[in-house]
Amino acid sequence: MYLADLPADILARAVKVRLAVFDVDGTLTDGRLWYGEDGRETKVFHVHDGFGLKRLQANGVQVALITARISHPVALRAEELDIAHVYQGQGDKRACLLELLDALHLAPEQAAFIGDDLPDLPPMRMAGLAVAVANGHPWVAEQAHWHTSKSGGQGAAREVCDLILHAQGKSAAEREHWQ
Repeated sequence: MYLADLPADILARAVKVRLAVFDVDGTLTDGRLWYGEDGRETKVFHVHDGFGLKRLQANGVQVALITARISHPVALRAEELDIAHVYQGQGDKRACLLELLDALHLAPEQAAFIGDDLPDLPPMRMAGLAVAVANGHPWVAEQAHWHTSKSGGQGAAREVCDLILHAQGKSAAEREHWQ
């Protein structure tokens, strides 16, 4: 990714992030819903995104999922990634984000919200860093501070994680750790 070319205002926003909040369908997944013959829902998550979320947490940035749908695969993925803040069935994502910020004693500018569709607009408008995935709705893209080059479910979340770690000066230590 082109981390060295990021605008100063995006870096300034990302350096403040202590909580990264992700929508699920269309952001951590490609947005398609898959149902088996037995009616069970399945989802596909990208391993790069998951590793990025783990790296954020390891570097002191809390991660949360806020989604309007309720899905067992989301609960399983969140458990696998040790994500403690998982809110499913949220019709009002902004209200959910406000409650989470209050519980964590954080200000809105300390949060990033990453989304793709219209229900994500209210929390994006209040977050210090609003990110739209590449294949997000045009109205969401208009409101975002930054846009990923990858689509939801295809590594977009990892781009956000890398951005935050880079802005906070943690990329060099991450790179050194893995060499």
